[in-house]
Amino acid sequence: MPKKAMPLTVRKIETLKATDKPQTFFDGDGLFLYVPEKKYTNGKPLPASKLWRFKYSFQGKVVLMSFGAYPAMSLHDARERRQDARTMLANGINPNEARRQQRADEERSHAVQGNTFERVAMEWYNTAKSQWSDGHAVTILSRLKRDVFPPLGKRLISEITAADILAVLRLVEARQAFESAHRIKTIIGQVFTFAIVSSIPDVVNNPAAGLGKALKQPIKKNMAAILEPDKLGMLLLDIDGYAGSFVVICALKLAPMLFVRPGELRHAMWRDVDLEKAVWQLPIEATKLTLKEKASRKGQTQTIPLSRQAVMVLRELYPFTSGSEYVFPGRSASRVMSENTINQALRTLGYNQETITGHGFRATARTMLHERLCFSPDAIEAQLGHVVPDRLGNAYNRAKHLEERIRMMQAWSDFLDSLKVDVKGSLQNRLTGG
Repeated sequence: MPKKAMPLTVRKIETLKATDKPQTFFDGDGLFLYVPEKKYTNGKPLPASKLWRFKYSFQGKVVLMSFGAYPAMSLHDARERRQDARTMLANGINPNEARRQQRADEERSHAVQGNTFERVAMEWYNTAKSQWSDGHAVTILSRLKRDVFPPLGKRLISEITAADILAVLRLVEARQAFESAHRIKTIIGQVFTFAIVSSIPDVVNNPAAGLGKALKQPIKKNMAAILEPDKLGMLLLDIDGYAGSFVVICALKLAPMLFVRPGELRHAMWRDVDLEKAVWQLPIEATKLTLKEKASRKGQTQTIPLSRQAVMVLRELYPFTSGSEYVFPGRSASRVMSENTINQALRTLGYNQETITGHGFRATARTMLHERLCFSPDAIEAQLGHVVPDRLGNAYNRAKHLEERIRMMQAWSDFLDSLKVDVKGSLQNRLTGG
């Protein structure tokens, strides 16, 4: 019959000393105190470590479980831990696995508590923004801060439901911003998709999915553009008479003549303009392509042929802005003209945003070049800088149709001049009663 271990006492534990060999002191029922061999630092012995262990058998395997160190874990507490473990064993539960699961649950709970919607959304934003333009990144962050973070930012992302998201979107709809509501729904959905693929605890689905069907559909509007020759001629005459700064007048004159995107016109740089060769080589990085497309075509340019009229405007402008790297600088030579300048000038001339915008000159040119001047859609689309497939399914090579585009841009400027002549003649006839 094995000798039964004498239970430990606090006094005995306090007097235990480390030796040159590990020691084991049993308390009974699998509980014991382990004292490792004596350790030294700088030749001096360290205080003895006294570590609680619990030894048991589960499903035929011997398991050793740690209870902590004395005195942080007292003799009384160690015995209570032993009793809890033996109760688990009596119920067919492995105490060591139960403790691991408890720690995992606690870690998971802690992780979940830290995953607010705002924290996860900002992690997504900082990851994704490298693929966006600066303007798009600003818009995304603005929508999050204005419409999403106030109601949802401090909420745990794992607890947010489709009903919560719909309530946010209804607030956006209440100000008649129906298109924004759809865009914000997409942003929230992308945050949840990011959370899922990032294995954020307890996020297993995207509650924003399908909510688009519950939202009001925005009224699709075409970009405001003038498509009647006489109205366009009148606008061109009004531009010639604009009583604003010379820089703005030149921008107004070139906007319909070149029909590039307003941002591309504003950011035009003198180093890219060759007045002798009558061409503007617009860097691909300055166009509206995706960052991936820009990266694949880094160093390339989009050729903008300049008509005689366009060259004349630029030659007249050069003495005024050549001190800046920008063709159209703002109040400071180091910054470009404001994005609202051209549209505001059009409003000053009496044309509201339902009639014409700076971007609308592109639609005007696309329509009239095809319908009035009979240029090919291929050349027009290439000049507009659109990435669309040709009849063989290949992306447009913008160097194609260059000779036709040179002719087209000159014909277009001549056409614009003829419209002004026609309108002038019509106005004179009215005045003279002819």
